[in-house]
Amino acid sequence: MKYLGVCMLFFIVLACGERNLKKTDRQDVVKEGQRWSAKQAWDWYNDRPWYLGANFNPSSSINQLEFWQEDTFDPETIDRELKWSADLGMNLHRVYLHNLLWEQDSIGFLNRLENYLGLAEKYNIKTMFVLLDDVWHPIPKPGVQPQPVPHVHNSGWVQSPGAEILGDSTRHHELESYIKGVVRHFAKDDRVLVWDLYNEPDNVAGQPGRRQLEVDNKHVYSLMLLKKVMKWAREINPSQPLTTGIWRGNIDHWGTPDSLPALDSYMLVNSDIISFHAYDGEIDNVKKKITELQKYNRPLFCTEYLARGVGNTFESVLPILKENKIAAINWGFVSGKTNTIYPWKSWDSAFTEEPEIWHHDILRPNGSPFSVEETDFIKQLSSNSK
Repeated sequence: MKYLGVCMLFFIVLACGERNLKKTDRQDVVKEGQRWSAKQAWDWYNDRPWYLGANFNPSSSINQLEFWQEDTFDPETIDRELKWSADLGMNLHRVYLHNLLWEQDSIGFLNRLENYLGLAEKYNIKTMFVLLDDVWHPIPKPGVQPQPVPHVHNSGWVQSPGAEILGDSTRHHELESYIKGVVRHFAKDDRVLVWDLYNEPDNVAGQPGRRQLEVDNKHVYSLMLLKKVMKWAREINPSQPLTTGIWRGNIDHWGTPDSLPALDSYMLVNSDIISFHAYDGEIDNVKKKITELQKYNRPLFCTEYLARGVGNTFESVLPILKENKIAAINWGFVSGKTNTIYPWKSWDSAFTEEPEIWHHDILRPNGSPFSVEETDFIKQLSSNSK
């Protein structure tokens, strides 16, 4: 009986101790290696401000590699342009990385990420890092990057990891040290807000001459890789949420994952917070996307929007996102070597001068705006949210 009494006392103490765990400790115990619960996602998000920002790539860089490689890393330009974004009221940037940077020089790469985050912190700007990307040139190469093709949208952007690794499942493991190394280094760093694991999986190169370089049955390999990347990131168990944004498909089915292709469904049901792209010219479609995604009962981040030529503008989209407290991250900030002021159709049609209506981006390289009315509008919305 004495032994039984001791055992009962032990279990009572254990139960009381469990009830008295701090909320964050309990989450770590229960959720390690798993998708966050909806409650955990809202606990993380509810007391935060409305996030407003841009997909940030310095005007001096044509792509992710030129942004981060040692010879072309440009902290002076980065610092200047981060200040300009803070002046508009921005507090979050989405920033692309690349696996080749880790392979080149992992320590130097991490040091440059630290440098960037230090500059962003100076202006109270959080960062959403993007680890992989299926968009644009399928054959990335390290070293000196090509010069921009004049008047052509994003002529030098590169996929990560690219077709050679993506299309060979026996090589996917080569990315594990990159994913785990970067996530582990910043897993408890509050300057990093979210991990966007994989941008637009199964998108293909739009430019003529590059489409034949793509992986056959790309959706199969993109899903295989995404599952591995999600597993690797979960094993690190960072303090920040994980996401992969939905970007295509029948928006009437966005809220019912069983009706979606396997890749799109996986993205939605495995993300801690739900992210999405909204380049729609029909603003009712943007509203429909939001309505469908709200069915998941998780915080929403719009990680790409702004296509002025089709009617997707700050004035039409931003108030909707703010009203629903959806993080708003437009494509492009300072016009530069990416040439994203030109529309997607510039791949197939000749432009000889700056378009009258910019596709993406906000400022010119000297900091002056494409539209003063537009930047005044952005400032007004950002100031009203404080």
